[in-house]
Amino acid sequence: MRPPKYTPNSLYSLQATEYAQEQGKFLEYHHAAYEAYWDHGANLGDPSVLADIGSGVGLDGAELRERVESGHYAQKVVDQYHEALGYGIRGIPTFVFDNLLFSGAQPYEVFQRVMDKALENREAAEN
Repeated sequence: MRPPKYTPNSLYSLQATEYAQEQGKFLEYHHAAYEAYWDHGANLGDPSVLADIGSGVGLDGAELRERVESGHYAQKVVDQYHEALGYGIRGIPTFVFDNLLFSGAQPYEVFQRVMDKALENREAAEN
């Protein structure tokens, strides 16, 4: 994993993900975009880059680019963002275990503590 030189505006990439999901290629697109960004430093804020990634997983790159540039999914993405804010989500990635929520890249020990606490809460609720 190579740290990217910049952080792109993610509105385009989130719209491209909506397109991929609509076409039944969410996971393939997600993995390809992740690899493009983290391994190759691709600019996920560039519609032509997103179209190339889409083409690489069997999507219609030209249609993907048109949908992204026209803002076809923009309102849906904004609505999802506001919904996440309503749940208290303020960062990516965010993890939810039962009623425990935490954000950001975390070391393994944080996940272990959260899982232990979630199991403890479940046991207490059962008794």
